[in-house]
Amino acid sequence: MPKISAGILLYRLRRGTAEVLLVHPGGPFWRNKDAGAWMIPKGEVAPGEAPLACALREFEEELGVRPEGSPRPLSPVRQAGGKRVEAFALEGELDPDRIVSNRFEMEWPPRSGRLQSFPEVDRAGWLPLAEAREKILARQRPMLDELAQMLGVTPPGDRE
Repeated sequence: MPKISAGILLYRLRRGTAEVLLVHPGGPFWRNKDAGAWMIPKGEVAPGEAPLACALREFEEELGVRPEGSPRPLSPVRQAGGKRVEAFALEGELDPDRIVSNRFEMEWPPRSGRLQSFPEVDRAGWLPLAEAREKILARQRPMLDELAQMLGVTPPGDRE
């Protein structure tokens, strides 16, 4: 059975433009990747855990602040590896320069026998929908389109 992740697509409206908060994963694999590497803050749903509870927990773990408000469910998407992602749109504010991410350890360099610690998220940023579409993982793009429809704005892929 495929694994399930859940996350929050935080958005805000600025001067008539919808912006979303995306995160860039930490660690050496993602260090030099940009376009197609950003994502919503998300994580794996634990057995017996509700997807929304997981999404809120993961947001807090990855960014250091618990989001407030009334999240609205988006349609699930399937990532390239088969994992299903359940996302929730939530209007809010967050200063990306003040994020504090949890950390993970991995052997680095490979086969060195040396464990190093890396932040799960090395940076976050507010992006207009069109720019977010270029930066986000390809399989998460439908979330941006659905958010645009929900907000009544032009979907990012429809701009000339």
